[in-house]
Amino acid sequence: MGFGALIIGDEIIRGKRQDKHFERLRAIMAARGLTLDWVLYQGDNRQRLIEALKRSLAGDDVVFSFGGIGATPDDHTRQAAAAAAGVPLALHPEAVEKIRARITSLNRPVTPAMLEMGDFPQGSRIIPNPFNGIPGFSYADHHFVPGFPEMAWPMVEWVLDTYYRDRFNAAPDVEAAILVWDGIEGLLVDLMERIERDYPGMTVFSLPSVGTETKRRHVELGVRGRPERVPLAMAEIEADIAQRGLSFERVEPAP
Repeated sequence: MGFGALIIGDEIIRGKRQDKHFERLRAIMAARGLTLDWVLYQGDNRQRLIEALKRSLAGDDVVFSFGGIGATPDDHTRQAAAAAAGVPLALHPEAVEKIRARITSLNRPVTPAMLEMGDFPQGSRIIPNPFNGIPGFSYADHHFVPGFPEMAWPMVEWVLDTYYRDRFNAAPDVEAAILVWDGIEGLLVDLMERIERDYPGMTVFSLPSVGTETKRRHVELGVRGRPERVPLAMAEIEADIAQRGLSFERVEPAP
């Protein structure tokens, strides 16, 4: 089981707004010892949303979906989630109560369109919205929040703290790397394949650089995996690099 994010909106795809959710979600999760495994950007296209949600609902990932849960014609997320799950939309009584309370507090009439914001896939649970009281919803391990950052981010924190606290700081993976000076990525493939073969479940990564005025050409070569195994794998990598006659420098871990 991993964690994924679905970030929705034509305004992001077309460049009218810059996405802020990816970086913030990564930070929210990192503060709890969790990592994000994937991010998918989607425009306001209902059929594509249905297809994306069908795929993710068929897996076991925890998914955070940002945007498209309003009641305007370009909001498709609630309908797409219901279609992907194969259940009808149904007004959630508690959501309707909160929507009514919010609209009434503004001295505005409560319209059917406003109540539609509480029309969730049948079987959903609400996600409290501390900003304006209009809730999001959870269906299985999929959690749907508004696109507005000031609403979405505390709602995501509430979901993590409410449903996934048992996974916080559960021996998270670590990584280590070296800079192989004047290394050529293609000539290191055999080493990378051997490390992944000898250390099942470990990820080997390489980031080549053509160099700059202040730093010569190099390959950042490293591994990501369980804390007790990373030093063993790195020791093998360093020994192999030295045997090839290449010099290297260890990369200091991020604070």
